[in-house]
Order: sequence, then C-alpha cells, then structure tokens
Amino acid sequence: MPTVKKNTAEDRRVISILVDNQRGVLARVSSLFNRRGFNIDSLTVSTTNDPAISRITVTTHGDENAISQLLLQTDRLEVTRQVFELDPDNSLQRELLLLKVAADVHSRAELREIASIYKSKIIDLSPDSMVFELTGRPSKIDAFLLMFQDYHILEMCRTGVTAIERGGMHKHMQKPVQEVSGIQYPVFGPGAKK
Repeated sequence: MPTVKKNTAEDRRVISILVDNQRGVLARVSSLFNRRGFNIDSLTVSTTNDPAISRITVTTHGDENAISQLLLQTDRLEVTRQVFELDPDNSLQRELLLLKVAADVHSRAELREIASIYKSKIIDLSPDSMVFELTGRPSKIDAFLLMFQDYHILEMCRTGVTAIERGGMHKHMQKPVQEVSGIQYPVFGPGAKK
C-alpha cells in the first residue's frame, strides 16, 4: 500500500514511481495525473540499478485526500512496481539549473560574486553574456534565481527534481518485483556472454 506523508495543501509533493522500463509508460503515468486534474510541476525519468526498472519522479501540489487517491490509482497501473511519496526530511532532492544572463564589463564582477556565494559554476563567458550552472535543492535554485531579478535573463533551463531517500534499503524497495513479460535485456558484468 502506498504511503503518504501528512502535509498541508500548499506543500510541494514529490512522488517516486518505479515502473517497468518499456515504451509508453511515461505517457500512461502522465495521462493518469492529467485525468485526476493534477498539474505536473516537474517530471524526471531515469534508469535505476536494475535495467528492467525506471524511476519517474514527479513534483505536484495537492491536498492529502487527492494525493492519496492519486497514489492508489498510480499503484493500480499494471506497469507500476511501486509508488511512494518522498518525505522532504528523509530524502535528498536536487535540481540542475542552467542560466544565461546578459553581462557586460560593468556587471561581471557582481555576477561572479553571486555565483561564488551560491557555489555556482560559470560554464560559459562571452562578451555579452555569462552562463551559470547550479545544482542543489529546489529552494536553493529559487533563491539563486531571486538574486537575478534585476538582471536581464536571456535563457533558463531547470531539470526538475530528482530525489532519493536517505539511509539504507527502505521498506518500499524490499517488495518483490513483478515479472516483466516480453522484454529481453542484455546481461552485463563478469561472466556475461559477448
């Protein structure tokens, strides 16, 4: 049974969904969110240590009852192996930001100082712009962007939240996995036939 942390309706909710790694899974999961009336704030999909499983991390907002219903319905999808909400106090949540800002000789020193304070990297410098790279909690990314409100932002790209729980193996990861039918994955590692 999916677990839900007690939050207020205004909180950002981070949901982790372990799914079969096959075509069309992302479309099925995102359409379920759409049918339930949820706006997806960010969505990331990644492989896991098991090539048969992908992890979808979704951030959204909703009250307790709506999130509970969403988790139950997501859990019922045949491609879903496990679904759970990540507790912000017991998980590591990160985003990557790429930010291109207009810069000239007069503003570069100020921009470098902001980058230094937030431990952001300057990954490109041209006569009329600077590009910053920053990885951190969503709140750190938001605070960094706030510092640039008086500058001319040319382009911005955020990856969305990716997250994992702290500590060792958690109870939701110990459930037996379902059989994946119709998919053959290559075997890697020592002893694998080439």
